[in-house]
Amino acid sequence: MLVLPKGVRHLPGFLNHQSQMELVAAIREVVRAAPLYTPTMPKSGKEMSVRMTNCGSLGWVTDKECGYRYQATHPVTGNPWPPIPTMLLSLWRDLSAYPHPPEACLVNFYSETAKMGLHQDRDERDLRAPVVSVSLGDACLFRVGQTSRDGPTVSFRLESGDVVVLGGEGRLCFHGVDRIYPESSTLLPKGGRINLTLRRVTAPE
Repeated sequence: MLVLPKGVRHLPGFLNHQSQMELVAAIREVVRAAPLYTPTMPKSGKEMSVRMTNCGSLGWVTDKECGYRYQATHPVTGNPWPPIPTMLLSLWRDLSAYPHPPEACLVNFYSETAKMGLHQDRDERDLRAPVVSVSLGDACLFRVGQTSRDGPTVSFRLESGDVVVLGGEGRLCFHGVDRIYPESSTLLPKGGRINLTLRRVTAPE
């Protein structure tokens, strides 16, 4: 039996196929307004293996010059991010147990060779709010650990429609994506995986 760290919840199959299709259509509209781009790591300038964009009043970005941060505009187009789709706002209300809306939704697109190393989501000011993550498309091997980098980790497969919530004691757990399982879903015609992470960035007044 898989035992997850306290505060980490895995909700398999939370979105049915119809809901997944509707959400993909909404994300396509987001990408039309805010195109996917390839971010770079701080200091080294190494390109990440995922492409990303955002929606919401703020978006998470990273580059060699200024590092990890949130900002109100797309780093390539300079335009404001488009709004978060209503489906995702409803999902946040249902799952977050937090009284204020999310301000950012990071959209990561994984090709079949993309990965994401173990990391914490800690660039937000109000850590009382959880991170709510939605998987769409090809499955991945997701790994989650403890709040210290050298803590033990567990790995499990995330399928299209699954949701993961990192909150409470698990809000700062290290987590990452070890691999993508190509052709494991037909949701995206050209394959790949979309991961959506909803976040509250600022502390409410």
